[in-house]
Amino acid sequence: MTRLPRTIRLDASDKVVFAQAAEPGEWAVPGTFLFWGRAPDTLSRKDAIAFRSGFLGVAGFGHSTLVTVQEASADERADMVGMLAQGLVTHLGAPSLDAALPAAEEEVALAESLCAAHPLNTLIALHRRHEDGAIVEQFRTLKPRDETAFSGSHLQGHDRAFHFVEEVEDHVDLFALRGDD
Repeated sequence: MTRLPRTIRLDASDKVVFAQAAEPGEWAVPGTFLFWGRAPDTLSRKDAIAFRSGFLGVAGFGHSTLVTVQEASADERADMVGMLAQGLVTHLGAPSLDAALPAAEEEVALAESLCAAHPLNTLIALHRRHEDGAIVEQFRTLKPRDETAFSGSHLQGHDRAFHFVEEVEDHVDLFALRGDD
């Protein structure tokens, strides 16, 4: 077994900010190769957001803001390489599957190295920027805790960013609150 990143969606924002959002549960790679040779000022708004913070889901070539470290079997890893190679042919015009396989293998190996030292269910976020003509990547992690403030089992040890509490008020007089008569 090895560890690889899988897309995760904690809210609906990925569907809004990316031109195409990755589906939750897809194997993912950083996908920086999508932006090589592209000047920052030529990117559309949604492409610029994908550049800044998007992992690439290999199944659908959509983006995800977060990935989670998950175990993968040798067969799952091999399937991931194959899916990515096929995506390089389909979406980026690689001349053949044979030509795309080494590049896909290299990108999956990078994703694997990113996850190797992290516990399962660790969330990873990505931030890219252009610096002196190069693309610089930073990865941040958020590790799960045994207990969370809101005890959301679906969050796998991660707290929600917000907690909404409903308050019922019969009548609020805004003018009275402002102090005007």
